[in-house]
Amino acid sequence: MAERELLVRWQDTGGSLEVLPTLSGIEYVRKMAARELPGAPMTAHFDMDLVEVEPGTVTFTCQPNESHYNPIGAVHGGLVCTLLDSALGCAAQTLLPAGMGYTSIEIKVNYLRPVTASSGPLRCTGRVTKPGRRVSFAEGEVLDNAGRTVATASGSLLVFPIAAAAS
Repeated sequence: MAERELLVRWQDTGGSLEVLPTLSGIEYVRKMAARELPGAPMTAHFDMDLVEVEPGTVTFTCQPNESHYNPIGAVHGGLVCTLLDSALGCAAQTLLPAGMGYTSIEIKVNYLRPVTASSGPLRCTGRVTKPGRRVSFAEGEVLDNAGRTVATASGSLLVFPIAAAAS
């Protein structure tokens, strides 16, 4: 067995968290997509990229690799779930006013076909189905490089105020 190695680099999000309360949700998410603000550090682990942002809808791409495999040689479902959770959450954030954020309450994922490194790049789109002042609802799907749906999800997200960072 050949040993393999993966180096993961990410940007510090401290500056992003300071400006988060001052920007509308869509401004914040668009700045992440434009790389004016760093994205979530965990996206570096999964080679995820925020590529499209519209009100109530976002799209991520993800290039799976062998470091994402489970013991039976397929991409672990956790990667696909994380991709969907990120898309649903960022879609909800695009509809929030300044000073508001979200966290996942629940997510239900349907895995429809196996994913391997050769399935990528994956394309995941999340859409808000019902925005709310306290809870928002969203759905999403992940497509493989042949355009086949590999997973779908629905979820709910708690909406809450974000405190300004202490100086």
